[in-house]
Amino acid sequence: MIELYTWTTPNGVKPLIMLEETGLPYHVTPVDIGKGAQHAPDFVRINPNAKIPAMVDDGVRVFESGAILIHLAEKAGGKFLPPSGQARADVLGWLFFQVGSVGPMFGQLGHFRGAKLADHYALDRYTKEVERLAGVMDARLGEVEYLGGDYSIADMATIGWARGLGAYYKFDMTRWPNLEKWIDRVVARPAVRKALAWKP
Repeated sequence: MIELYTWTTPNGVKPLIMLEETGLPYHVTPVDIGKGAQHAPDFVRINPNAKIPAMVDDGVRVFESGAILIHLAEKAGGKFLPPSGQARADVLGWLFFQVGSVGPMFGQLGHFRGAKLADHYALDRYTKEVERLAGVMDARLGEVEYLGGDYSIADMATIGWARGLGAYYKFDMTRWPNLEKWIDRVVARPAVRKALAWKP
């Protein structure tokens, strides 16, 4: 049985989406990051970086959301991750685009917008970078239906962040029509809806 340790954040929902899409049996242990539960010694033994999500699969500890998604894809017989060639390279490229760019930059923008001490340089920097990343995704989604070509772990990794562009970050989504349509497509999937609605 897969034991998933997570919380209701854009990073935290990634493995939930994958687990719902694949139908793999799992149990969730909530890790309340608002109360600092991610720093508990038992959790740090699973993820030494003290971040959610993390997972234990039949004794195998897996941390970092990208690693978890790849692990689950392989466990599910290659679902949502092509086995080789350009298709695999595209999915992995867009997965790590999210892990290395979308998550950190969107997260920093949210942090500085919520900070009590206004830092105009930081707000300007991260606003421009989030806008740039949205433009990169919009251009890609003008060519293909999903980030990796077909629906994949790259889309599962990105949707939790991207869906906040309009509702949370208050950007005008008409600037990125392809991205907006992709958000609607992905969120319409039953597994995605169920994962996004999860509450501890």
